[in-house]
Amino acid sequence: MSSARTGKLNLITDVPGVLVGHASDARVRSGVTTILFDSAWIAAVDVRGGGPGLRETEALAAENLMGRAHAIVLAGGSVFGLAAADGVAASLSARGIGVRLRSGSPAIPIVPSAVLHDLGNDGDKNWGLTPPYRDLGMRSLAAATSDFTLGSVGAGTGAMAGLIKGGMGSASSLLGDELVVGALVAVNSVGSALMPDGKTYWAWPFEVDGEFGGGGAPTAAMDLSDPIPQESRLRELGRLQPGANTTLGVVACNAALSNVECQRVAMMAQDGLARGVRPAHTPFDGDTVFAVASGALSLPNTEVRAATIARIGSAAADCLSRAIARAVYAARA
Repeated sequence: MSSARTGKLNLITDVPGVLVGHASDARVRSGVTTILFDSAWIAAVDVRGGGPGLRETEALAAENLMGRAHAIVLAGGSVFGLAAADGVAASLSARGIGVRLRSGSPAIPIVPSAVLHDLGNDGDKNWGLTPPYRDLGMRSLAAATSDFTLGSVGAGTGAMAGLIKGGMGSASSLLGDELVVGALVAVNSVGSALMPDGKTYWAWPFEVDGEFGGGGAPTAAMDLSDPIPQESRLRELGRLQPGANTTLGVVACNAALSNVECQRVAMMAQDGLARGVRPAHTPFDGDTVFAVASGALSLPNTEVRAATIARIGSAAADCLSRAIARAVYAARA
């Protein structure tokens, strides 16, 4: 068990300036989660799954002009869920939030988005020409708060983790007195968050204060030779298709990072995804991790800076592993 210290809420919103809102549709069995920032935060993204569904991620690339985000949207609904970001962007623009290229023009919010595939569950997907995701996006933004629910809510409403319920999870970590790192995740993976015994989380070494049940280490040796347990059942459910599964993560900190440094943190955080789900980054998943930084806490421009970024990336990976386990634990409960 880890001795790490969590923030007050043990959520990504322990990073000052972050709010999270969910909107769920029980009939459709899908939903949207919006992560809102108090300004345009430096942002980057790392994509390792074989079937991603993304919007505006190229705007975050280091070689491009923007490299910042006003909000990030995670949604169910596969390609239809990308419309959720349109609803969030329209609502933010109406608030006057965004980039203005000329006086009197509408504000242009930068709202990168990633979606997961939950179209195969038993929700009502007969929406014709009016998928619900634009409206769900607006509702999720309106619901943004610091203390939000985990489990089968928002983008995780209809999610699965292997053959059990997936969902939304979050965790935070304090590095010293001022530096805060947090993670949020939507778990809809082909892989499992549980070891073959069906009760021990792969993330068990990183658990803090019994945050996902306090089950601890496995009590007996297990056969780990099967990379995709119950493959025939997953195939029967249509889960073994490119893009049919996804784990989507956002990691945040309050340090003043560059776009390139955020990219490194996102890359390191993917290791936490791989520690929390087995297997990860498969051809069937769209695994994507965003990293954002508020810039509130200055870092020295010395060799100490690189070491601090390494600590942030390592903490982000641990938070993401814990968030994955918390997502499944809350969804099962």
